[in-house]
Amino acid sequence: MENQKAIKLIDKILNNLDKTGINTDTLIDDIKELRTYALEAQIPLVVKVLRLTCEHIESTESFMIPILNDEPIEEDGTIEEGEVAPIESLKYLIALIKNLNNKMNIADLKEYRDLLNSY
Repeated sequence: MENQKAIKLIDKILNNLDKTGINTDTLIDDIKELRTYALEAQIPLVVKVLRLTCEHIESTESFMIPILNDEPIEEDGTIEEGEVAPIESLKYLIALIKNLNNKMNIADLKEYRDLLNSY
């Protein structure tokens, strides 16, 4: 994302996730605001992923999509197969939006879109 306000908002979302976890009240508002920047920049994939993310968080009160191409890591450093790490996965998704010039980020966003659609 090129917009400096959007990048600051992404940093704010990531910091809030570190501090308070998935606090649905502020998180959803921040994601909706970030979505408006994606709309202005005309980035349909990001707009869709952020909309689906908001809807998912609103319905589950969490983020139940596992981290892509990686197994979730426990706090003690062990890996539990099939387990979802909501905060880490959501942080990864939001961080992907920061650099849309990276083809791997676009591919991962498409995978998140598909996972969110099929959830």
